[in-house]
Amino acid sequence: MAKKKSTSDDTVSKIKTLRKQEISVDTLTEGIFKGDKAMLAKAITLLESTQPTHFEKANAVVEKCLSRPVESIRLGITGVPGVGKSSFIETLGTTLTALGKKVAVLAVDPSSSLSKGSILGDKTRMQALSNDPNAFIRPSPSGSSLGGVAQKTRESIMLCEAAGYDVVLVETVGVGQSEIAVHSMVDFFLLLKLSGAGDELQGIKRGIMEMADAIAINKADGSNVEKAKLAVTEFQRALHLYPPKQNGWIPKVMKCSASENTGVREIWDMVEDFARQNKENGFFEKNRKNQNKNWFLQTVDDHLKQFFHQKPAFIKVQNELLKEIEQNKVSPFYAAKLLLDKITKEL
Repeated sequence: MAKKKSTSDDTVSKIKTLRKQEISVDTLTEGIFKGDKAMLAKAITLLESTQPTHFEKANAVVEKCLSRPVESIRLGITGVPGVGKSSFIETLGTTLTALGKKVAVLAVDPSSSLSKGSILGDKTRMQALSNDPNAFIRPSPSGSSLGGVAQKTRESIMLCEAAGYDVVLVETVGVGQSEIAVHSMVDFFLLLKLSGAGDELQGIKRGIMEMADAIAINKADGSNVEKAKLAVTEFQRALHLYPPKQNGWIPKVMKCSASENTGVREIWDMVEDFARQNKENGFFEKNRKNQNKNWFLQTVDDHLKQFFHQKPAFIKVQNELLKEIEQNKVSPFYAAKLLLDKITKEL
């Protein structure tokens, strides 16, 4: 018995040692290029870390991965909670792997505004896809970022592509107007809807439909089939309210059932038609270049924010002004100006 306990202790000790070991940038990138899921997961964890030392290392990994030529399709999938995003993604993912494609799923879970925690249960909801050797599922917390995406989703997409994944699916939490953040990092933006949910007008008001390249009426099965057909007609009419897209693509409205696996393959065929058309007219590459420019500008904004909040002088002045705001001695708007004026003079 004592020997068994010693062996068990040795195993636990080895695991702890391996976890503590620092993995080099070269080891990580080599593993990613070979399609090693463990290395890919470690690299994404490094990306999501807030430690300054991890930031430099993560950037080095991303830079090396950028040099690798990729041929992929980035597909953003959004919709209100309960529309069946996870079920749809699992059905689509297994359909794609059956076609011989490698699929990466970046699933973003909503973070609590109080505890800041996330359940990260997407792997549990996508059991069949989780066990597929040609699929990689990475749940990430949305944190405080807008658009239902994690702050490092863009970089994670690039790492997945470097690992050889042909299709990268980005599942969002579905939060409304801020979905523009998702639209700015994918090639195709799919909006999932429910029939008879009464959200047709809300969809128009929020502006999500204007960004969508296609609308899919999910759960079109059983007694919902006729309702789904009616919803397709209604959304087709609604799409006529919007001006033509710059790439010449005419958004489609389709119905599907993730649970019965009907209409999902047809939706993928439509995505491939979209990619083919946009590559022929040059918009596909142009769109990705514009996305990289937007990514740069967004990153500059993020870095500036981090830069200021790490300065002791900034924190000191900010706390002083917060007290004055609390005592109604200064307005929040003017306090913000005073803060920036004082800090910029010291730089």
